[in-house]
Amino acid sequence: MKTKLFSILCIICLLLSLTLTLSSCFESAGKGILSAEVNESGELILQYTDGTIQNLGLVVGKDGVDGKDGADGKDGADGKDGVDGKDGAAGSLVITSDGSSTSAAIAKGLRSTVSIISYFEASVQSGGWFPGSNQTTTKKYSAGGSGVIYQLDKNEGDAFIITNYHVVYDASSNTTNGISNDINVYLYGSEFEEKSIKATYVGGSLYYDIAVLRVEDSEILKSSDMRAVDITDSDEVFVGDTAIAIGNAQGLGISTTSGIVSVDSEHISMIAANGKTEVTFRVMRVDTAVNSGNSGGGLYDEKGNLIGIVNAKIVYDGVENIGYAIPSSVAVSVAKNIIDYCYGTDVERVQRALLGITVSTSDSKAVYDSATGLLSIEEVVSVYEVTSGSLSDGKLQAEDILVSATINGITTKFTRQYHIIDMMLDVRVGDVVALEVQRGGETVSVSITITEESLTEY
Repeated sequence: MKTKLFSILCIICLLLSLTLTLSSCFESAGKGILSAEVNESGELILQYTDGTIQNLGLVVGKDGVDGKDGADGKDGADGKDGVDGKDGAAGSLVITSDGSSTSAAIAKGLRSTVSIISYFEASVQSGGWFPGSNQTTTKKYSAGGSGVIYQLDKNEGDAFIITNYHVVYDASSNTTNGISNDINVYLYGSEFEEKSIKATYVGGSLYYDIAVLRVEDSEILKSSDMRAVDITDSDEVFVGDTAIAIGNAQGLGISTTSGIVSVDSEHISMIAANGKTEVTFRVMRVDTAVNSGNSGGGLYDEKGNLIGIVNAKIVYDGVENIGYAIPSSVAVSVAKNIIDYCYGTDVERVQRALLGITVSTSDSKAVYDSATGLLSIEEVVSVYEVTSGSLSDGKLQAEDILVSATINGITTKFTRQYHIIDMMLDVRVGDVVALEVQRGGETVSVSITITEESLTEY
């Protein structure tokens, strides 16, 4: 009987622990937990202050029935305690603020994740002193990369896939642009040769390390449970938020790791995929484990929504858990730009408009939001220099403070320097950029029309 009593006490303690933990999560969202109980099936039932009821599934097993007393006066054996339900053991039930589980968030991300193998042909000179002597052609493939399904038409079996530029590029390739002309995509759960899906290159950017692939009329896609990724604006991601990486780590198949966001936005410089150009990327830093093969794969939040595209990590003695991802706001803007300018055309590179100004940060501070309990950085963005003959010449001046911009009815407030830089990926020829600036203590409105001449390839 002591065994059963102990089991009951453990269940009560677990229930109280869950109630306290879940209350803290849900009360922050505006509704609290009125009661929590485990029903006869071992399922945790929550009743909220707004009258709604939620079943969070099996958390404990049923208690066994006590044995009957023996006729000779000996106590019968107690019934065995029920086995805890899966994910129901104390300390192992992971619930997010909207009631979803981490496993469900990962499953959502997996349905938007693909492995990518890119094959390249390269010429190798095996002897001789002049170019072309004893030259042979060899075929090689990348160690494996990853991608995210950005747009999907399952009825047609068509998709646009976002990946890293360096996943489909090799400087030694015989192709004129260094891009593989034999790109193979594999869905999660179907990572073997018979299930390969051919993809074509739409366009990309060495400087943003983003490429877009196209899959058309795939019977495998039509019959799959894959989905287009849901996207969270990376400007709404804060330090300490969940960061789940899903990708083809080490080329061994799609897997997942998790951690947190360490830095929401910073810049890193490195040598680009061509082995000679130095590039600077705006990235999100995470402590999530990332490895070769994760490149091009998604970084997800606790709801399984995309917050970034994994592209790099630091590999040095004494350095641990520093990985990088291109923020979703950048990756998606680059992908849209590529689709708009490259798909169905001869253009292969990002076309970004330039206003002709150099911007700087004239002030920066951390701002605490007592309503959400979150801390963010806010900057004052100013014009440092105006290029002669540019779109901004005669309209903007050095030391102008850039407050906001409205394009096609959508207003963006400039609270970080990168906002105005990223915005230029989204403008198209003919768009009018309506800027609000502060000049000498006064508010000034400036309108600039984007022209074909202002576009620059990246």
